[in-house]
Amino acid sequence: MANYESKNHRGYHRDRNQRSHQDQRRARQTERVQVEVGQRFPLTIKRMGINGEGIGYYKRMAVFVPGALTNEEAVVEVTSVATRYLRAKVHRIRKTSPHRVEPRDSYADQVGGFELEHLDYPAQLAFKRDVVAQALERYQPEGFHSYDLRPTLGMKGPYGYRNKAQFQVRRNAEGQVEAGLYAERSHDLIDLPTCSVQMPVTMTVMRAVVAMLQDLDMPIYDEEQKSGIVKTLVVRAAAHTDDVQLVFITNSPKLPHKRELLERIANELPQVTSVMQNINPGETSLVWGDDTRHLAGAEAITEKLGDLTFKLSARAFLQLNPAQTEVLYDEAKKALDLQPGQTVVDAYAGIGTIGLSLADVAAEVRGMEIIPEAVDDANANAAANGITNAHYEVGTAEDLLPKWVMAGFRPDAIVVDPPRTGLDATLIETILAIRPSKLVYVSCNPSTLAKDLVDLTADYRVEYIQSVDMMPQTARCEAVVKLTRRQ
Repeated sequence: MANYESKNHRGYHRDRNQRSHQDQRRARQTERVQVEVGQRFPLTIKRMGINGEGIGYYKRMAVFVPGALTNEEAVVEVTSVATRYLRAKVHRIRKTSPHRVEPRDSYADQVGGFELEHLDYPAQLAFKRDVVAQALERYQPEGFHSYDLRPTLGMKGPYGYRNKAQFQVRRNAEGQVEAGLYAERSHDLIDLPTCSVQMPVTMTVMRAVVAMLQDLDMPIYDEEQKSGIVKTLVVRAAAHTDDVQLVFITNSPKLPHKRELLERIANELPQVTSVMQNINPGETSLVWGDDTRHLAGAEAITEKLGDLTFKLSARAFLQLNPAQTEVLYDEAKKALDLQPGQTVVDAYAGIGTIGLSLADVAAEVRGMEIIPEAVDDANANAAANGITNAHYEVGTAEDLLPKWVMAGFRPDAIVVDPPRTGLDATLIETILAIRPSKLVYVSCNPSTLAKDLVDLTADYRVEYIQSVDMMPQTARCEAVVKLTRRQ
């Protein structure tokens, strides 16, 4: 794509700064624009936003258009009007981008998780590097103009990679059981009989279980009536061991027809090695509840990453892309450059995947996680892999790290892999107080990464940012940041 071609780094940022000033001028004039929902007008797409939508300008007002690509010319239809911007949908494309491709999934423009399936893969990778640059420009951490933003590391085959399907379950107006994802900005369920980004086995199990729920006339949760039992189905597959775990997330501990259901799963889905139930009662935006129960098979499944084996309980976090997870963690290990005898803290540790990969070099690895089952898994994974110098505790990094420091433990290195909300302010303060010589930030959200770097660059220099495509066909981007302490 024209705006993704390599540019002189400083000239690139100068152009982006000029564009930022232009955006500000446009914002000052938006109040004079009179636009109505349903109105149509021609629009040229100037760039793509961080969520993968096309952005153009109508009478100096920003217009966000999902599904539109840079340099395309389209007739768009306004879907919502805000004070400083408009949202619209493509009515007709007049000039098509050479990077546009036909999506494999017919519903790609209806649900989240397929925002870029209409964009060819090399352009997706360039876009994700640009997303990091956009975030840095917005927050402007110290020295951001000169950061080394490395080309995004992608996949050879960017489909069939997701190891977990987490689908809502509902009955449609005809009484048929459906499983899928909500349409964008709604709670209208889109049934997904196929899904090209999922590992095939996850969809095989998902559709078979939906048929069982239909045959057994299982009580399916009804959002409007706030009644029924089965809310969500979760299928997770282990790429390297062929284990598959099935979890029923339910509105109550009761699971009618449980015996018949488990018999059919055992007979018809021998690949399912673990069946669990998670109870999440009532109306809530959270998918998972706190109570998880064992129904059949093993209580966990086993996955391999590199030379290590990991046990996965139902709620334990693991990256959705097994192949790229190894790439991501290899980059984190390379960036940390741990030397023999050094100590390391694995913050937001999950099941210990990053920390345990460092244990063969480190003198000691300590980690923390807020989900008790994940901590149990992490310590069990250490034992199963014969690792005796790694230990994990339940709690937040911002609570446990100061406690460890007070007890005399000062890590040489810290690796953080926070949720999309980024680092807790107290943890940032603690890192800046401890000042470990090495710090690696593994980010799943460039915006919160850039925001956190504003504080971290007071004491640390950003050596480089390596973006990694963990979720092809989406706008999501992961990045590994190598930071070194200023002297």
